[in-house]
Amino acid sequence: MIILYEHPLSPYAQKVKIALMEKEVPFESRLPDILSGGDEAFAATNPRREVPSLVVADQTAIFDSTIILEYVEERWPKPPLLPALPAERARLRMIEEMCDTYYEAINWGVLEIRAFGRAKGELADRLLARAAEQTAGANAWLERRLGHAPYFNGDSFGWGDLSAGPAVHIAALGGNGPRKGSGLAAWLERIGSRPSVQKTFKAAADAMVGFEMLPQLVESGQFAREYRDHRLEWMMRSGGAEIVLEGMKKKNIRFSHELE
Repeated sequence: MIILYEHPLSPYAQKVKIALMEKEVPFESRLPDILSGGDEAFAATNPRREVPSLVVADQTAIFDSTIILEYVEERWPKPPLLPALPAERARLRMIEEMCDTYYEAINWGVLEIRAFGRAKGELADRLLARAAEQTAGANAWLERRLGHAPYFNGDSFGWGDLSAGPAVHIAALGGNGPRKGSGLAAWLERIGSRPSVQKTFKAAADAMVGFEMLPQLVESGQFAREYRDHRLEWMMRSGGAEIVLEGMKKKNIRFSHELE
């Protein structure tokens, strides 16, 4: 039995789910109780208490989406998600790294403002405008790496596509999608026709129900969003330092959990 602790809105969980479905590996999806922090079974799989975590039949627990992808590729090598040549593998891993850090942080910041209500008025407008500029740059970077190929992996769907897909899709939902008529826009439509991607993106859309309550949860301190690494960097360098300070004061943001 394979258990995947995840949340449908997490781009990190999305890429793992797509990989498992592409390889036709059956798994049970579980949503940990992140809100109250009381899910001991999930916490035992990941000291950072972040999704995704993968638990396989022999009780091996693996966390971090990239490490999980590497495990999945080694454990179930068919069909391969990575090409044979080392240079090509490195190229796709660099695309994943950019999407996991730089691109994800922009999308996360936009969600902080639009869904969680972290900023209003002029500050919100300024941060969202900055995010739009950054996303356009990220999309241009990705388009150059896509070139004229149908997929980032070349002629077949693979590691680069499932890594970039969630980031570009989330940005498009927020109005910062690829330029109309561009190769990246055609690529996004192309991967969206795959059953693994369709199912993953639909689960994310379904999870958006009830989002109107998020600002109240944040303001009350019942839900603390994680600000670490690239996310904290994005907020600070994009002009949202006051948001960070206010969140620390109200204790509705958090950083990594201490190891015990």
